[in-house]
Parts: sequence; C-alpha cells; structure tokens
Amino acid sequence: MSGITGVDAAGGRLRRGAAVLLEVLRSEGVDYIFGNPGTTELPLIDALLEVRDVHYVLGLQEASVVAMADGYAQAARKPGFLNLHTAGGLGHGLGNLLNASVSQTPLVVTAGQQDSRHTISDPLLFGDLVQIARPAVKWAQEVAHADQLPVLLRRAFHDSTAAPSGPVFLSLPMDVMEELSAVDIGAPSQINRQAVAGGLPELARALAGIAPGRLAIIAGDEVYGSDAAAEVAAVAECLGAPVYGSSWPSRIPFATAHPLWCGNLPTQATAIAEKLGAYDAIFALGGKSLITILYTEGPALPPSCAVYQMSSDVRDLGRTFWTPLSVVGDIRASLQALLPELQGQTQANAQAYHAAGQQVAAERQAHRAQARADVLVHQSDAVIHPSVAAWEVVRAIGPDIAIVDEAIATSSDVRLFLESAWSAQYSFLRGGALGWGMPAAVGASLGLGRERVVSLVGDGAALYSPQALWTAAHEKLPVTFVVMNNQEYNVLKNFMRQQKDYISAREGTYPAMDIVNPSIDYQALARSMGVPSTRLTRAADIAPALEAALATDGPSLVEIVIAAS
Repeated sequence: MSGITGVDAAGGRLRRGAAVLLEVLRSEGVDYIFGNPGTTELPLIDALLEVRDVHYVLGLQEASVVAMADGYAQAARKPGFLNLHTAGGLGHGLGNLLNASVSQTPLVVTAGQQDSRHTISDPLLFGDLVQIARPAVKWAQEVAHADQLPVLLRRAFHDSTAAPSGPVFLSLPMDVMEELSAVDIGAPSQINRQAVAGGLPELARALAGIAPGRLAIIAGDEVYGSDAAAEVAAVAECLGAPVYGSSWPSRIPFATAHPLWCGNLPTQATAIAEKLGAYDAIFALGGKSLITILYTEGPALPPSCAVYQMSSDVRDLGRTFWTPLSVVGDIRASLQALLPELQGQTQANAQAYHAAGQQVAAERQAHRAQARADVLVHQSDAVIHPSVAAWEVVRAIGPDIAIVDEAIATSSDVRLFLESAWSAQYSFLRGGALGWGMPAAVGASLGLGRERVVSLVGDGAALYSPQALWTAAHEKLPVTFVVMNNQEYNVLKNFMRQQKDYISAREGTYPAMDIVNPSIDYQALARSMGVPSTRLTRAADIAPALEAALATDGPSLVEIVIAAS
C-alpha cells in the first residue's frame, strides 16, 4: 500500500510523504493535478490509487501542463496545482510558467526531484530546480522532510493568491515522497484579503472634480480577479465615463455589451497617448494596463493626463507615472465603499454626467457600425479576410461561451466584435510566449465544470502545444479549437513593415516567417489525437461549421484558411 502503513510510537498515523501531500491537497479543495509523470513522480502516482476524488489530468508535454493549470486557475478563480518532472520537465514548462507569472495566475507548481541521498553522484535528471524556477515564480523552495509538507504546501496556496498573485514552486525529492511521516496536516487557514482602501473620500472628491466627459476608466486584469465587473459598471455609470481594457490583456473583465465599453487600448505608446489625449485623467483599476510591445517615441500617457489608481498590489501604484492620489485595496470591496461617496459628490451635476455617458454610448455604436461596414467590404473576397473570419466566428460563438484567444492575427477584431453581458467570456495571452492558448482552453473547460470553451489559435501558435488536443479527447471535453491559418507569422511581418529602414519592409521579403513547403495538415494532426476536424476556405461556411462543432459533445477542430499579408 502507498498510503497508510501503520502507527508511530506515539500512536500517530504513519504514511508516505506522497500521501501527506494528497491529504493537504484534498483539504485545500484541489480537484485536479495537472501533470506529466516521470520516475521521480512515481510515489505520487502510486498514492493516487487511494485518493479517488483528486483527478490526475495527463498532459503529454510540460508546456501544455502548465498552461492547462493556468487556464483552470483563471476559470475556477482558485489556485491550480501541477506537477512537473525534474529539471528537464521544469525547463519545458518555463515558457508558460513565465506567462502565468506575467498574468499573475495563482499556481502551486511542484516538480519531482532526484532522491537526495545520491545527488552527490550527479544522477540522471538531477538539477537545481529551485534556481531554475526562481526567475519565473514568487518564491521557490525544496522540501527537505515529509513533515514539512503541510506547512510549505499551505504556505504555497496562501502566497499564490496574495497580491500580487502568481505561481510559487516546491521541489519534491523522491525520498521525501517515500519517507514515512505521522505529521498532522491541520486545517486550511481562512484569510480574508478583501481590504477596503483608505483615502476614498479624497479619491471621490478628486474624481468628481474632473469635468464630465474628461475622465476615462481602465478596467485592468485585477478587476477579473476581484470579480468586480458590476462595481466598475456602477462607477462608470455614475461618472458617465468610458471604460477601456488593458492594451495587452489577460482578460476582458467588463461586459462587452455595456454601452460604456470602448474596447481595449492599442499596444503602441504613441497610439495609447493619442487615445488618452482626449481626457484630463484616467482612473486605472489594477496595474500594468498600458503594456507596449515595440518601442515608439514618447510616453504612453500624455503629460496633461493625471493618473488615479486602485490596486491590491502596492508596488504598481506610481510605478511608471506620477499620481496625485492612488489607493491600495481590493478592487471590489473598495469600489463598493467608494460608490456612495462618489454618488454624493456627483449628485449636483448628475445630468451632465448622464449626458457624457450618452455621448460615449453613441460614439461606441457608431464605431461598431463602422467596423461592421468594413467587414462587409471584404465579405466576398476570394480568400477569407481576417476581419471577416473574426466576425463570423464571434457571431457563431455567441455571448455565452467562454473564449480563450491566442490567434494574434484576428484578436483585435474578435475583441472589437464581442457583445456579451458576461464579463468573464474572454481571456487572452498576456504573457506573450506562444503555446498557451490550446492547453489553457482545456484547463478553462475543467475550471468551468467541463463547460464548452472555444480556443482561437493562430497556425503558428497551434504548433507549440498541439498535445492539448489529446488531453481534450482523453478527458472528453467540449473544447472547439479554431485554427486561423494564414501560413505565416503575420504579426512579425506587420511589425517589420513599420520599420521603414528594414530591408524586408522595402523588398517585401521576410526570411523564416512562412509556414510552407511543407504546409501543415491540421486535419491529420487533429485526427491523430482523436479529434474530428474540418477545413474551411469560404466565409459563408464558417458560422454553419462552427455551430455544428459547438453542438457536439466532445472536442473538435475547425481550420479557417485566412488571407496572408
């Protein structure tokens, strides 16, 4: 037996370290272990035979494993638990571990380590796991004895969710997992982190002192983590203020059907500054909402635009831009306390705020109508235009199915066309390292109780973690993978076109950016992993094919051939 093996001299229940670990996981409410096992994980795999209510989700590569846990944690709104295999497996997973760190996803990451009794002989698969993991996590530590497992595991769960949330790492030597222990695991601590910010009366006066129509709200990713979409909407309606999303978001944490939703900010500093130049101030909810990609001259925020901010992470306040007043606190709890103060400050000028809100809503409708008109121009193109593909896909998905997006060529259009009252519909690759989307969609389905999820993925990104197809089929999950195939690294070509002194931009030649000769057969790839698939080359076929795929019980893949540059 791998679990209970007897009692110690004091009458305590003896069991192996792996069994202790599983006891703690069960008490912390863990339903899934995402992993790919190797030799150092055998004690844990064996101990699972005696724990039927913790399900091991098998990923065929560690990069997929990490992203599955990430997608699960975001969808379930609680830490994901994963187990990797030694230094090599941790190395495989580092790209998506960095994604999780940037996205501030709460993860408890473990990896099996070689038996510590023979590490002095440099055994196969040995490496300094703590040092390898440390740059990508909040903290990293190796467990030295089985008796340490309850304290270190509970510490990991607590710290992964504390602001700023993110992954933490524990190295699990094989001998620790096999060591007998009578340790009492105790009970989970209950920690209320919904602290209300101080200075809210001053903040309300400052916000109300800005002329109606001259304040913009930025709903950052932290709004999703705090589940504060309704509170953000109430504040926006009180102020008649437009609500923008982050320039490079992890989530759209606001209802895209709301009349004050104005879409996500652009990704270049000059373009962000142009957009925010219409306002005297911004009220940023959460941090890191003005992420830029390529350098452009000048700051993202115009000097004339003041920054007011609310975040549970004190490190983000005043980090890049001067702020006359920012406050530290949980977004939801703090906005609930701020709203009465704000209503009192704005009551005398309520009509002006209402008129400002109506103006925002009218401009939003005009912008969406123009976007739809632009799509119609390309509706009959011989090869499907990316904006047409985005329109048809969003139309077929509707407002009630979760979307996990890693199709960069169409992501801006997809976000533009979303129209949902559900503030948790859309998630995106905030970390920027490809290979997250497909496995994240698998994890998201599990985090939503095995509900349907659509994974939008570019053809290049689909080749980083296609192993997610197998896990979706193995778990019989209703995940529909939509591959936007332009047979190129479209985003890179577009970036190069912006650099007028590049030879590639002048000659129209882009080395190492075309996925041809041979082309990838996504139908064969999907079928090899047990997933039915179809390939589309006509815009009129997109909605019917996707609707049919969404009606099936299990996973499916729809490839849409879209126009190249």
